[in-house]
Amino acid sequence: MSDTGFTVEERAAMKERARETRTARRGAGKADATGEVLAKIAEMEPGDRALAERVHALVTAAAPELAPKLWYGMPAYAKDGKVVCFFQCAAKFKARYSTLGFSDQARLDDGAMWPAAYALTEELTAGDEARIAELVKRAVG
Repeated sequence: MSDTGFTVEERAAMKERARETRTARRGAGKADATGEVLAKIAEMEPGDRALAERVHALVTAAAPELAPKLWYGMPAYAKDGKVVCFFQCAAKFKARYSTLGFSDQARLDDGAMWPAAYALTEELTAGDEARIAELVKRAVG
């Protein structure tokens, strides 16, 4: 942590978000955004990359209406311009696991408390993949 209260990685993510916002204002198309997401995934370390590629395939198959985009330098998937879910690789914040997260736009409400992020640590099983697809479909509503 620095004297600003943010880590180097957090400051880098904020700078990436500012760059993404400027790009969006210039009107980058859906094909451009998908290409940027795939390029960001390709830059990841092998373990994170394998998980991100699989999550990308699962999300786009389960909810083709979601548009891939970068969000704080992470692959994310948006509906009407608002991020519904995202993938955060372990290496980005030096975490011990990658994360599949859902924003407050996701329709996963279940009583007074529900999970909004899931740790991904290794190759996904068929059961994991089915659960991700189900969560994404629910999140889109």
